Amino acid sequence: MKPVTRFLCLLALLAFAIPAHSQDQPLGYMDVFDLQYASDPQIHPEGEWIVYRRMGFDVLKDRAEGNLWMLRADGSNHQKLTSREVNESSPRWSPNGDRLAFVSSTEEGSEIYVYWLGSGKYARISQLPGSPSSLSWSPDGRQLAFTMTVPADAPVLAKLPSKPKDAQWAGPARITDRLYHEADGRGYIPPGFSHIFVMPSEGGAARQVTSGDFQHRGPLSWSPEGNRIYFTANRSEDWEYDFRNSEVYALDLAGGSVETLTDSPGPDSEPVVSPDGKYIAYLGYTDRMQAHQVTELRLMQADGSGKRSLTTSLDRGVSDPVWDAKSKGLYFTYDDKGNSKIGYVSLAGGMEKLADNLGGTSIGRPYGGGSFSVSAGGRIAYTFTRPEFPAEIALVRKPGEAPVRLTHLNQGLLDQRTLGKVEEIWYTSSVDGRPLQGWIVYPPDYRPGRAYPFLVENHGGPISNYGDRFTAEIQLYAAAGYIVFYPNPRGSTSYGEEFANLLYNNYPGDDYQDVMDGVDACIAKGIAHEDQLFVTGGSAGGIMTAWIIGKNDRFEAAVVAKPVMNWISKTLVADNYFYYANSRYPGQPWENFEGYWKFSPLSLVGNVNTPTMVMVGMDDLRTPPSEAKQLYHALKLRKVETVLVEIPEAGHGIANRPSNLISKVAHTLAWMDRYRKDKPE
Repeated sequence: MKPVTRFLCLLALLAFAIPAHSQDQPLGYMDVFDLQYASDPQIHPEGEWIVYRRMGFDVLKDRAEGNLWMLRADGSNHQKLTSREVNESSPRWSPNGDRLAFVSSTEEGSEIYVYWLGSGKYARISQLPGSPSSLSWSPDGRQLAFTMTVPADAPVLAKLPSKPKDAQWAGPARITDRLYHEADGRGYIPPGFSHIFVMPSEGGAARQVTSGDFQHRGPLSWSPEGNRIYFTANRSEDWEYDFRNSEVYALDLAGGSVETLTDSPGPDSEPVVSPDGKYIAYLGYTDRMQAHQVTELRLMQADGSGKRSLTTSLDRGVSDPVWDAKSKGLYFTYDDKGNSKIGYVSLAGGMEKLADNLGGTSIGRPYGGGSFSVSAGGRIAYTFTRPEFPAEIALVRKPGEAPVRLTHLNQGLLDQRTLGKVEEIWYTSSVDGRPLQGWIVYPPDYRPGRAYPFLVENHGGPISNYGDRFTAEIQLYAAAGYIVFYPNPRGSTSYGEEFANLLYNNYPGDDYQDVMDGVDACIAKGIAHEDQLFVTGGSAGGIMTAWIIGKNDRFEAAVVAKPVMNWISKTLVADNYFYYANSRYPGQPWENFEGYWKFSPLSLVGNVNTPTMVMVGMDDLRTPPSEAKQLYHALKLRKVETVLVEIPEAGHGIANRPSNLISKVAHTLAWMDRYRKDKPE
């Protein structure tokens, strides 16, 4: 047989051996690696080009990676910005749009690059000892400002003898005297302080322009004259313990003096100077030490006088303020009833919604997020999502017009997959008659009248929200034949400050009944059935799941992921151990032992009869493995059916690595399937 003939025969055999993907096929585990999403869109000042970060997953390296791509405002000329196959992020257009600054990884670490729009050339312009962030152009385009951590020495307590030559002693002790010294996902935080730097935009030495043992973080905003930079920090003497507070400061670049412009107790952040230089907008609220407080968009004169709120009537937390080109008002984002939106408020107080469905940058579960940017002419580029797809780039050409979707990053995959239908549901709380919102996801092959297993998926936070957004995890549950219900009980954001703050000194509390009311509403609708109920959730959702099975025996099986079981132990060992007192429960654990224990799911473990899988990331510093083990060990001692699943190389965000997301879902389904009435083959 000729080589060509042999090759053609081999291709024919392979065509039969490899099953064709059809649109009837549901989402599968390995599809996770093929998902992509857009983030951080930056529209050109003239509105004709958009640069964004295109995110995907490397199946061999098992991690997310992002490159910069660009396209025209009509969706044409969609192309990769550079030829480099490394992580690129933080694109920022120069004031006149002739250049683009961005951060990119190198063998030596992250550096600043510049791309020239006219020539298409790019070059590295920095040689930095650390990773830059918060890139910001000076108004004349001659300088770039950024923040970077400057290392500091750790305390030395003991002088040790010198080790003999070639001796293999253990490494030196790690010593810290800081309140905040580790972070989930990062581990130990090396000592140091974040400072502001400026450097020529054509390259050259970076100059540190702030000093002192303070953290200077967040977005930077230049005055129109280029002589001042506005930023957020806490430069008080007791900044380490006054961690809920921050102020807006003005840095004089010539003399180095720092002026404090705000003094309200609570976080004041993200200052942005109006184009005419008259005003500074910023985010903040006056701290009343509650579980949740709505962040307002505030305004003051450039000298710090005349402070007022522009969004008091909204009763929704706002973020990402951006001035319009005429200094007449600001764009911002907010969540309303589980949907992220872009709004606009004039300085006179008039407010309007400009776009819905912002987000889609959380591949795992349907949390909020996303970002946008605005051209000088008012065009808005943003990350647009629906339950059918992760974030794409969309454009609003002018207020009142419908958005135009410009990218279809997942068309090659999702056109060949059938996803579960997502349906909104409203029901009434039996506690106080409040309207409550949730969503139901049906199996892709759903047939009305057939009884399906019903899975409750509780969100984390708990001061957060789920919504009508893409979610790979829940779609995988639906693909396995489960009807999935994910509710927003009291404590969830996007329903106003009073609703979210109902968990103050009452968590878990009536939010438990809100979830169960949702289950009962679905039973009444014929969607759920009493003998086929299952429950899961992670973090605060893990707390809720553990609380539920401690309160009733209605569920066939449960998966409790990364929970807090004992508020006393959790509060003193977690990375954010210093944060809880008085905002979640009154006092410290040793001052309020009964209160902390009252709301600990471990206090109910003697009631648990539900077969329970306990799951946690082995590197979790937010809800440490010791919390999960308290539940597992207690259930083992009580001879309740249980198993402990520890996910390797995973912090609190178990799903940050694609393989761990798959492992999380696969183990959850394996446990649930053991107790299904309609066991899959």
